[in-house]
Amino acid sequence: MYRTHTCGDLRATDSGKTVTLCGWVDTTRDHGKGMFIDLRDRFGVTQVCVTPDSSAADLAVAKELGREFVIRATGTVHPRPAGQENPRLATGEIEVHVTSLAILNPSATPPFLPGQKELPGEDLRLKHRYLDLRRPKMQRTLELRSAIIKRMRDYFEQHRFIDVETPILGRSTPEGARDYLVPSRVHPGSFYALPQSPQLYKQIMMVAGYDRYVQVARCFRDEDLRADRQPEFTQLDVEMSFVDSDDVMGMIDGLMAKLMRELKGVEITTPLPRMTYDEAMRRFGHDAPDLRYGMELVDITDLAAACDFRVFRGTADEGGCVRGLCAIGAAERYSRKLIDELTEFVRNDHGAKGLAWFKVEADGTLASPIAKNFDGAMLTRIAERFSAKPGDLILLVADAWEVTCRALNGLRRRLAAELKLYDPDSMHLSWIVEFPMFDWDAEEGRWVAMHHPFTAPRDQDLAKLADDPKGCRAKAYDLVINGYEAGGGTIRIHDSKIQQQVFGLLGLDEEEAVRRFGFLLDALRYGAPPHGGIALGIDRVVMLFGGLDNIRDCIAFPKTQRAMDLMTEAPNTVDPKQLAELAIAVLRQSKS
Repeated sequence: MYRTHTCGDLRATDSGKTVTLCGWVDTTRDHGKGMFIDLRDRFGVTQVCVTPDSSAADLAVAKELGREFVIRATGTVHPRPAGQENPRLATGEIEVHVTSLAILNPSATPPFLPGQKELPGEDLRLKHRYLDLRRPKMQRTLELRSAIIKRMRDYFEQHRFIDVETPILGRSTPEGARDYLVPSRVHPGSFYALPQSPQLYKQIMMVAGYDRYVQVARCFRDEDLRADRQPEFTQLDVEMSFVDSDDVMGMIDGLMAKLMRELKGVEITTPLPRMTYDEAMRRFGHDAPDLRYGMELVDITDLAAACDFRVFRGTADEGGCVRGLCAIGAAERYSRKLIDELTEFVRNDHGAKGLAWFKVEADGTLASPIAKNFDGAMLTRIAERFSAKPGDLILLVADAWEVTCRALNGLRRRLAAELKLYDPDSMHLSWIVEFPMFDWDAEEGRWVAMHHPFTAPRDQDLAKLADDPKGCRAKAYDLVINGYEAGGGTIRIHDSKIQQQVFGLLGLDEEEAVRRFGFLLDALRYGAPPHGGIALGIDRVVMLFGGLDNIRDCIAFPKTQRAMDLMTEAPNTVDPKQLAELAIAVLRQSKS
């Protein structure tokens, strides 16, 4: 055997044993006639000692060692001398005295070290991902990912779900993000599409009578990237027959309770809290609000309409709104300069026209450059509306409803981080329900699906499909954790006539709907049961459970925000012969 134990196994009870360890040289310390080597693998670190009793050959090998050399050490386990124990290491009570030392593979000088305190830039780490993955934090994160996926599989097996793999090569059904296309050599000019999700296949599984389906599915979307988005990602895909929204959410409630209990040591109360989409937008300006803290939004449009401040009154008269938030105790913290920075933030990052503010003085009055535009009674009413106390800071945005939502949500999140309003290790889980069925795309002049075109409307809103699409609410639900959408699902349309009606609203006539989704419409005519499901973003769930800020840190080999793999340099050009076999010609686009 190459090794008898890992570098995290040995304890004081192993004293006297002869063992063999393999791993990477973390550090070395030369004491002249002897050397200390910290030997590391993903299980831990063990101190290996080349002592004066070791052979001259072993001492010579030890003096050749560099950082990240791969070595094999055989020796005897000894207790460390009294007072020299290392309580930071699980193996800190022992050391291994070498009787045989061998270099299995030397290492070139690494561009960075896995154990160094100051990390280099992300691009360098992604280019040398094999070194970055040796970092203990990365190893713990991937172990957490493995533990989460195992518990997910165990949970759904206990609830009699069947794990089914769906195709990676499917057909393109453009709706939402762009597909990644795969050319067919056998059928020149035709293309497969990589799945954005297994949505259609899992619905077919329900029509086929499999009742409860689950899959850890790889998905692909060719879309503009953000810090928490990747072109390829992994989701827990779930579908169930003969269920309503409560059944699906209840199943996920149980899963989240299990993960919180077993991985965080926290018991959570189920069912998880629920909030409608309309309430979330009104109170927090976003459909995935972070509920670890308050600082809810307040609407003072009615007061603005009656005041003498031209900006507020004009906005109200034009059908806009004036909304804001109250940062408790923040008046002293935020100087005029810092408030100016917040103003630029809502302008540049969120498209707002500006930011108005009031500081609450010790006597309860409101102080601001715009205070002169309000009489005392109106200022008092504004302070009362926000329940503002001395030392508080009121921040206001006057604009269209959508802009106030966007700007105040961003402002709320920024202030909460700067004011440390929440424990970064805490987790708050909830559901957002009753989303709109449709959103109006002004550029294309048509309705688009808020979730996807297979989402069922609420029973009481069926009539609105014909005469009030904007007022139609969906049987849709999103799982929100700490202000992130961790998963989303819907009850599906199982009636082919209603599905065709929805397609019509989305601008797909019968012929186009059959061309794109004919197989699904056919399946719905052959005894489709009521069904629904959900997809949880595994990458994002790991990020949240691991307390990470960047989704790339919980994926073994992620892409950059420009969809590049810096380690393998993908995507890249291919041999012209391959393109010829696929009947593909590459058009060179001008850089202008």
